[in-house]
Formats: sequence, structure tokens, C-alpha cells
Amino acid sequence: MKISVFSQKIYNFLLAAYRWYLLTAERSLDQAYKAALQIKAIEDEHFNGNKIDFESSKYTSSMMDYFESDLKKQLKIARMRLTEFKASRFFLSESNQKAAMKAGIEYTNPATILEKLRFIDQVIAKYTIFDYETTSEDLVTETKPEIIPLDSAIAPDIAPAPLSAKLSSKAWDKKPRGKANSTGILPRSILSTVTRLQVELDPKSEEDVVKNFRQAQRRTIISVRFFLLLIIVPILTHQLSKTLVVGPIVDNFRSSEQTGIFINYEMEEEALQALEKFEERTKFDILIGRLTPLSPLEMENHVKEKAREIAEEFRAESSSAIKNVFADLCSVVAVIWLLLVSKPSIAVIKDFFDNIVYGLSDSAKAFIIILFTDIFVGFHSPHGWEVLLEGVSRHWGLPGNHDFIFLFIATFPVILDTIFKYWIFRYLNRISPSAVATYRNMNE
Repeated sequence: MKISVFSQKIYNFLLAAYRWYLLTAERSLDQAYKAALQIKAIEDEHFNGNKIDFESSKYTSSMMDYFESDLKKQLKIARMRLTEFKASRFFLSESNQKAAMKAGIEYTNPATILEKLRFIDQVIAKYTIFDYETTSEDLVTETKPEIIPLDSAIAPDIAPAPLSAKLSSKAWDKKPRGKANSTGILPRSILSTVTRLQVELDPKSEEDVVKNFRQAQRRTIISVRFFLLLIIVPILTHQLSKTLVVGPIVDNFRSSEQTGIFINYEMEEEALQALEKFEERTKFDILIGRLTPLSPLEMENHVKEKAREIAEEFRAESSSAIKNVFADLCSVVAVIWLLLVSKPSIAVIKDFFDNIVYGLSDSAKAFIIILFTDIFVGFHSPHGWEVLLEGVSRHWGLPGNHDFIFLFIATFPVILDTIFKYWIFRYLNRISPSAVATYRNMNE
């Protein structure tokens, strides 16, 4: 009787799960439709049925930030649910539809589905430009770092134009400048002066500068937010997976007393050394009078108690190392997922880095290059690599293979050094030869 009741419960659970699976497409479409209705309600209530205008002076900046965050949220829900709707429709076969009819599930009329999809597309299509401006390559400035001729390496004080100059020149420098247009009859400084005067006299220049500044501000916010996510997401995933998922499973399998205490020989040697030091320290304290003399039996019991404590410590350390392996895998999966869903933000970050790097002076560029090369491929770098590799092996509970560590140190920094030199010769020498000249002078 008990078995039949239990089987009935399992059957009801599986039937409910199957019904939920069959209704996934309809449920996703309804959620996307509700998100589109939320956006439409904001348009009708606050913008007279028109598109949400973030340049409007009708509302304060705090209210516009509220509208912007709400719009992003609803757009994200609508797009995710549309993707879920398409995927569920792809996997929905005729056999599933027949099973749904037998289970008493009635699907929505196709005409209603098409009407909902048409309404969702009409609402989302208005904000493809908005989403593109704030999170995609539209925030990437079109200006490229100017390639300085090689004969200008004798003037290391020449630095690329700052970010503000790039932003202010974006609005009127629409056409790409070819190689034939890089030189002219008049000197370049006179032409740049005339161009600057034209910009200052243009009545729309202030509006262009404000627009470019807002784009730069959004680009900075996106970059900083993405970097924080790259730090927070793997750490949070590691801790949560280790505490809630991996930890209980590993503790369940290693709860038995017969489970090995040590997962590598180095841990066992450390435990033996710790026990020997404890025994020698106890004898030393007895000899100098810190402790009262102990009989051989008391001494043995005292050492046994310490051995149990050491064993528990290393058992916990072994379990923690096993947990770290699986938790790190979860963190890697989380980072890969974050990179896949943040491709537009990565393009923005690339331009953000370009603006920072090319906005530095030549001496600052040379200083950063020398700092990184000395840390990773310099004379003292092998000690740092050795400490790093030993820490990683201990984190995962692996024995420190010194042959592998020495082989890694003998090859990997050399490869990095070759990549650095090739990058300097191939790219930096074309983009900023004066920085290369400064780098060589500082190295000498």
C-alpha cells in the first residue's frame, strides 16, 4: 500500500513537470507580452504614447534614471522570454502536442500568438537603437590612434590627443581619413587650428560635446560595472557552490573514519613534521621547567591527543582542496557565461582601454611596459612564479611537482617575453614610436 501511494506521488510529480514543459512556450510568450505592456504603459502615461526619450527635459535626471532602469529590465525580460519561446517551439514536436491534448492542455489560438508577437516586436523595435547606444559598439569611438611616422621617434615628448579631444572631434570628423589625405600643402598644425576655430564657431558644437561626454560617461559606467562583475561573480559562485552544493556532497563522502586523511604525500610529511615539533617542544618545556614532568604513559597520551588534532586539521584541509576543484570549475563556467552574454560590453571595454592607454604620455607607457615585463619576465620573476604555482597546487590539493614548476618557469616567461617584444615591434612601434624610444632609453 505504501509503495503504491509513493508511486502515485511520483507519477503526479512527473505529470506536473511534463505539463509545465508543454506550457513553456505559452508561458514565455505571456511573460514577454506582459513586459512589452509594461513598456507601453510607461510610454502612454509619461510620454504621450511616444518612445521614451532620455534627452527630454520634462523630467528630472533621477526620474529619467528610473525610466531607463525600468526599460532595461523589461527589455531584458522580453528578449529572454522570446528566446525561450523560440527554443521551446523548436523542441515541441507533434507527439508532444498529441500528449498535451490527451492531458487536457489547450494551446492558444495561433492568431492570438501572432498578434502578441507583432505587438512585442513593435515595442522592442523602438529601443534597439537605445540598447545599441548604451551597451554595444556605438559607444566605441570611431577615432583610431594616429600612426606617427617613424622619423618622429626623435621627439619622444609628442603624445596622442587626450580623450576629451577625441570626443569633441567625433561629431564633425565623420569621414575616414585615408593615407592620401594625411598630408597636404599646408602644415598640419595650421589645418588643425582652422578646424578648431570652425568647431568653436559652430552653434551645434556644444550639443555635440555634451552628447559625446554622455557617451563617454556611459562607456565608463559599463566598463566599471563589467569589471566588478568579473570580480564578484566568480568569487560569489565559488563560495556559494562550495558551501551549498559541493561542500555537503564532499563531506558526505568523506565523513567515514576509513577515508584517507591525506590526499598527497606532502600533507603527510607536513603532519609528521608538525607532530615531531610538538613532541620536541613539549620535552623542551619540561626540561626548562615550563611544564611539570610527565610519565611515559602521560607523554604518549599527550602526543596521541595532538596527533588526533593534526589529523582532523589535515582531513579538513584535504576536503577543502577537493571542494576547491569543483567550486573553481563552477566559477569558470560562470565567467564563461558572463563573457558570452556580455559581448557588446566587451567591445565597449576594448575602446575604454584604448582611450586610457593611448591617452597616456610616452613616459607613462614606457613605465607600465617596464613594470609588467619586470614582474612577469624579469630577473626576479621566477621566484614569484614558483610561489604562485605552489599556492595553486596547494589550493587544489596537488603535490608540488618541482620538476614541473622549474620546467614551467624555464619556458613560460620566455614565451611571454617573446610576445611582449613582438607586440612592441609589430604594433607599438607603428602606433607610438616615440613611446618605444622612451622605453629603450629607460631600459638603458
